[in-house]
Amino acid sequence: MCMDYKKIITFISLSLFLLSCSSIQLEESSEKRHFVRSGETLYVIAWRYGLDYQSLIAWNQISSKALIYPGQIIKLTAPTDFANAKEIVAKSNKQKIVRKNKRTSITSNNRNLKWASPTNGKVIRQFSKSSKLFSGILLSGKLGQAINAASDGRVVYAGNGLVGYGQLIIIEHDNTYLSAYGYNEGLIVKEGDWIVKGQKIATMGMGPEKLPRLYFEIRRNTDPVDPLSFIGKS
Repeated sequence: MCMDYKKIITFISLSLFLLSCSSIQLEESSEKRHFVRSGETLYVIAWRYGLDYQSLIAWNQISSKALIYPGQIIKLTAPTDFANAKEIVAKSNKQKIVRKNKRTSITSNNRNLKWASPTNGKVIRQFSKSSKLFSGILLSGKLGQAINAASDGRVVYAGNGLVGYGQLIIIEHDNTYLSAYGYNEGLIVKEGDWIVKGQKIATMGMGPEKLPRLYFEIRRNTDPVDPLSFIGKS
Protein backbone atom coordinates (compact mmCIF):
# COMPACT_ATOMS: atom_id res chain seq x y z
CA MET A 1 0.00 0.00 0.00
CA CYS A 2 2.88 2.31 0.89
CA MET A 3 4.54 1.50 -2.43
CA ASP A 4 1.37 2.33 -4.35
CA TYR A 5 1.13 5.65 -2.53
CA LYS A 6 4.69 6.52 -3.50
CA LYS A 7 3.99 5.58 -7.11
CA ILE A 8 0.94 7.82 -7.14
CA ILE A 9 2.92 10.74 -5.70
CA THR A 10 5.70 10.17 -8.25
CA PHE A 11 3.19 9.99 -11.11
CA ILE A 12 1.49 13.24 -10.03
CA SER A 13 4.84 15.04 -9.69
CA LEU A 14 5.96 13.84 -13.11
CA SER A 15 2.65 14.91 -14.68
CA LEU A 16 2.92 18.38 -13.15
CA PHE A 17 6.50 18.69 -14.42
CA LEU A 18 5.53 17.68 -17.96
CA LEU A 19 2.56 20.03 -17.87
CA SER A 20 4.79 22.95 -16.85
CA CYS A 21 7.26 22.11 -19.64
CA SER A 22 4.41 22.00 -22.13
CA SER A 23 3.20 25.41 -20.97
CA ILE A 24 6.66 26.87 -21.42
CA GLN A 25 6.91 25.47 -24.95
CA LEU A 26 3.51 26.88 -25.89
CA GLU A 27 4.45 30.26 -24.50
CA GLU A 28 7.74 30.31 -26.39
CA SER A 29 6.15 29.18 -29.67
CA SER A 30 3.64 32.04 -29.50
CA GLU A 31 6.46 34.41 -30.55
CA LYS A 32 6.67 34.80 -34.32
CA ARG A 33 9.80 33.13 -35.62
CA HIS A 34 11.14 31.66 -38.85
CA PHE A 35 13.18 28.48 -39.31
CA VAL A 36 15.87 29.22 -41.91
CA ARG A 37 15.98 26.78 -44.81
CA SER A 38 18.81 26.15 -47.25
CA GLY A 39 19.15 28.89 -49.86
CA GLU A 40 17.21 31.52 -47.91
CA THR A 41 18.57 35.00 -47.19
CA LEU A 42 17.42 37.78 -44.90
CA TYR A 43 16.00 39.59 -47.92
CA VAL A 44 13.85 36.68 -49.01
CA ILE A 45 12.64 36.06 -45.45
CA ALA A 46 11.76 39.71 -45.04
CA TRP A 47 9.98 39.68 -48.42
CA ARG A 48 7.92 36.64 -47.43
CA TYR A 49 6.62 38.25 -44.26
CA GLY A 50 6.36 41.82 -45.55
CA LEU A 51 9.10 43.08 -43.24
CA ASP A 52 12.17 45.30 -43.59
CA TYR A 53 15.31 43.18 -43.71
CA GLN A 54 17.08 45.75 -41.53
CA SER A 55 14.49 45.12 -38.84
CA LEU A 56 15.40 41.43 -38.94
CA ILE A 57 19.06 42.37 -38.57
CA ALA A 58 18.20 44.52 -35.57
CA TRP A 59 15.79 42.15 -33.86
CA ASN A 60 18.22 39.23 -34.18
CA GLN A 61 21.38 41.27 -33.52
CA ILE A 62 23.02 40.11 -36.74
CA SER A 63 26.10 42.05 -37.79
CA SER A 64 26.24 43.29 -41.39
CA LYS A 65 29.04 40.80 -42.13
CA ALA A 66 27.34 37.77 -40.61
CA LEU A 67 25.50 35.20 -42.70
CA ILE A 68 22.37 33.37 -41.66
CA TYR A 69 22.50 29.59 -41.90
CA PRO A 70 20.05 26.69 -42.34
CA GLY A 71 18.47 25.72 -39.03
CA GLN A 72 18.81 29.18 -37.51
CA ILE A 73 15.73 30.61 -35.79
CA ILE A 74 14.97 34.18 -36.89
CA LYS A 75 12.76 36.41 -34.75
CA LEU A 76 10.04 38.13 -36.77
CA THR A 77 9.06 40.59 -34.05
CA ALA A 78 11.02 43.13 -32.01
CA PRO A 79 12.49 41.80 -28.75
CA THR A 80 11.54 43.37 -25.43
CA ASP A 81 14.93 45.01 -25.02
CA PHE A 82 15.32 46.87 -28.30
CA ALA A 83 17.93 49.51 -27.37
CA ASN A 84 20.94 47.59 -28.70
CA ALA A 85 19.04 46.55 -31.80
CA LYS A 86 18.36 50.18 -32.76
CA GLU A 87 22.09 50.89 -32.65
CA ILE A 88 22.71 47.98 -35.03
CA VAL A 89 20.15 49.37 -37.49
CA ALA A 90 21.74 52.84 -37.33
CA LYS A 91 25.17 51.40 -38.11
CA SER A 92 23.76 49.26 -40.92
CA ASN A 93 22.01 52.26 -42.49
CA LYS A 94 25.19 54.32 -42.33
CA GLN A 95 27.23 51.59 -44.02
CA LYS A 96 24.51 51.12 -46.63
CA ILE A 97 24.43 54.80 -47.59
CA VAL A 98 28.22 55.05 -47.83
CA ARG A 99 28.36 51.89 -49.95
CA LYS A 100 25.70 53.17 -52.35
CA ASN A 101 27.29 56.60 -52.70
CA LYS A 102 30.46 54.88 -53.90
CA ARG A 103 28.80 52.54 -56.38
CA THR A 104 25.67 54.25 -57.75
CA SER A 105 23.89 57.55 -58.12
CA ILE A 106 20.70 56.27 -56.47
CA THR A 107 19.63 58.48 -53.56
CA SER A 108 17.39 57.69 -50.62
CA ASN A 109 14.89 60.44 -51.49
CA ASN A 110 14.02 58.73 -54.80
CA ARG A 111 14.62 61.86 -56.94
CA ASN A 112 16.91 59.96 -59.33
CA LEU A 113 14.67 56.90 -59.80
CA LYS A 114 13.07 56.45 -63.19
CA TRP A 115 10.93 53.46 -64.09
CA ALA A 116 10.21 51.41 -67.21
CA SER A 117 8.25 48.25 -67.98
CA PRO A 118 10.33 45.13 -67.25
CA THR A 119 9.22 43.34 -70.43
CA ASN A 120 7.05 43.55 -73.54
CA GLY A 121 3.67 42.05 -72.81
CA LYS A 122 0.07 42.63 -71.82
CA VAL A 123 -1.06 42.90 -68.21
CA ILE A 124 -3.28 39.87 -67.78
CA ARG A 125 -3.70 40.24 -64.02
CA GLN A 126 -4.06 43.59 -62.30
CA PHE A 127 -2.77 44.66 -58.91
CA SER A 128 -5.21 44.19 -56.05
CA LYS A 129 -4.54 45.87 -52.72
CA SER A 130 -6.96 43.52 -50.97
CA SER A 131 -5.26 40.34 -52.19
CA LYS A 132 -3.11 38.60 -49.59
CA LEU A 133 -1.64 36.06 -52.01
CA PHE A 134 -0.99 38.16 -55.12
CA SER A 135 0.75 41.49 -54.50
CA GLY A 136 1.87 42.39 -58.00
CA ILE A 137 0.85 42.12 -61.65
CA LEU A 138 1.14 39.35 -64.21
CA LEU A 139 2.52 40.05 -67.69
CA SER A 140 2.23 37.76 -70.72
CA GLY A 141 4.93 37.21 -73.32
CA LYS A 142 7.04 34.58 -75.08
CA LEU A 143 9.17 31.95 -73.45
CA GLY A 144 12.77 33.16 -73.21
CA GLN A 145 12.08 36.83 -73.96
CA ALA A 146 14.08 39.47 -72.12
CA ILE A 147 13.21 40.52 -68.58
CA ASN A 148 14.77 43.90 -67.77
CA ALA A 149 15.35 45.87 -64.58
CA ALA A 150 12.53 48.39 -64.09
CA SER A 151 14.93 50.90 -62.51
CA ASP A 152 18.51 51.30 -61.28
CA GLY A 153 19.47 49.31 -58.22
CA ARG A 154 21.28 46.37 -56.68
CA VAL A 155 20.30 42.71 -56.87
CA VAL A 156 19.66 41.54 -53.33
CA TYR A 157 18.21 38.14 -54.18
CA ALA A 158 18.42 35.77 -57.14
CA GLY A 159 17.22 32.20 -56.74
CA ASN A 160 14.29 29.85 -56.19
CA GLY A 161 14.15 29.83 -52.39
CA LEU A 162 10.75 31.53 -52.19
CA VAL A 163 8.02 29.00 -52.91
CA GLY A 164 5.45 30.08 -55.49
CA TYR A 165 7.63 32.54 -57.44
CA GLY A 166 9.89 30.16 -59.39
CA GLN A 167 13.25 31.70 -60.26
CA LEU A 168 12.97 35.06 -58.51
CA ILE A 169 15.01 38.27 -58.62
CA ILE A 170 14.62 41.06 -56.04
CA ILE A 171 16.22 44.46 -56.69
CA GLU A 172 16.75 47.14 -54.05
CA HIS A 173 16.44 50.57 -55.67
CA ASP A 174 16.94 52.76 -52.61
CA ASN A 175 15.95 52.83 -48.94
CA THR A 176 12.29 52.95 -49.95
CA TYR A 177 11.69 50.83 -53.05
CA LEU A 178 12.17 47.18 -53.96
CA SER A 179 11.03 45.35 -57.08
CA ALA A 180 10.59 41.63 -57.73
CA TYR A 181 10.59 39.55 -60.94
CA GLY A 182 9.19 36.03 -60.73
CA TYR A 183 8.66 32.93 -62.93
CA ASN A 184 11.95 33.46 -64.76
CA GLU A 185 13.43 30.75 -66.97
CA GLY A 186 17.05 31.80 -66.58
CA LEU A 187 18.79 34.30 -64.32
CA ILE A 188 21.46 36.50 -65.87
CA VAL A 189 22.43 38.52 -62.78
CA LYS A 190 23.48 37.41 -59.31
CA GLU A 191 23.18 38.78 -55.80
CA GLY A 192 25.28 41.89 -55.27
CA ASP A 193 25.25 43.00 -58.93
CA TRP A 194 24.59 46.69 -59.58
CA ILE A 195 22.29 47.16 -62.55
CA VAL A 196 20.70 50.02 -64.49
CA LYS A 197 17.19 50.58 -65.80
CA GLY A 198 16.53 48.49 -68.91
CA GLN A 199 19.41 46.08 -68.29
CA LYS A 200 18.57 42.46 -69.06
CA ILE A 201 18.44 40.47 -65.83
CA ALA A 202 16.60 37.27 -66.81
CA THR A 203 14.52 35.47 -69.43
CA MET A 204 10.79 34.78 -69.17
CA GLY A 205 9.73 31.39 -67.90
CA MET A 206 6.51 29.50 -67.30
CA GLY A 207 3.95 30.68 -64.77
CA PRO A 208 1.59 28.47 -62.75
CA GLU A 209 -0.72 28.16 -65.80
CA LYS A 210 2.17 26.56 -67.76
CA LEU A 211 2.23 29.62 -70.03
CA PRO A 212 5.00 32.24 -70.45
CA ARG A 213 4.53 34.79 -67.67
CA LEU A 214 6.34 37.43 -65.63
CA TYR A 215 5.28 38.19 -62.09
CA PHE A 216 6.24 41.78 -61.30
CA GLU A 217 5.92 43.54 -57.95
CA ILE A 218 7.02 46.85 -56.45
CA ARG A 219 7.13 47.51 -52.71
CA ARG A 220 7.37 50.89 -51.02
CA ASN A 221 8.57 50.67 -47.41
CA THR A 222 7.74 46.92 -47.51
CA ASP A 223 4.13 47.59 -48.66
CA PRO A 224 3.08 46.37 -52.14
CA VAL A 225 1.99 49.17 -54.50
CA ASP A 226 0.46 49.12 -57.98
CA PRO A 227 3.37 48.74 -60.46
CA LEU A 228 1.32 50.35 -63.21
CA SER A 229 1.42 53.66 -61.36
CA PHE A 230 5.22 53.55 -61.90
CA ILE A 231 5.67 51.91 -65.30
CA GLY A 232 2.38 52.85 -67.00
CA LYS A 233 0.10 50.46 -68.84
CA SER A 234 1.68 47.85 -71.08
